[in-house]
Amino acid sequence: MSHYRERLSPSLWVLASTALVIPASMIVFAPLPGVPGLLVGLVVGLVLYAGVLALLIGLAPVIEVEGGRLRVGRAAIPIELLGDCEAFAREEATAERGPRLDARAYLCIRGWIGPVVRMRIADPQDPTPYWLVSTRRPGDLVEALKGAGRRAA
Repeated sequence: MSHYRERLSPSLWVLASTALVIPASMIVFAPLPGVPGLLVGLVVGLVLYAGVLALLIGLAPVIEVEGGRLRVGRAAIPIELLGDCEAFAREEATAERGPRLDARAYLCIRGWIGPVVRMRIADPQDPTPYWLVSTRRPGDLVEALKGAGRRAA
């Protein structure tokens, strides 16, 4: 498999927890005198929640391997400029995002997605040592990169 596409959309717990903006808005608007504060708070909360959902879903980056290129969000790189790729999960993924992280690395990580894939940059002119990307399907991404690399070679 050399084609790969994944949207790093928020998980259900993130979407559910952002719904707390609704009762928070109701509490803010409840004490207004002469206005049905709870109703106003509910309407404002629903509008805010819809806006937060639109931003979280609409701005979620996409990972795509196609046509000899890797695209992660707005960044793109030809596959032939990538070195070895390695997937990490659980404690190892946490270490890659924390103590082992190189400050020069390109990051596209999301807190609601545990696994990450590290892709070394083989271009000696590039000061970025590697890309670190969150993914729900790390094995599929690594396989797609390897498959695309074999076809590019």
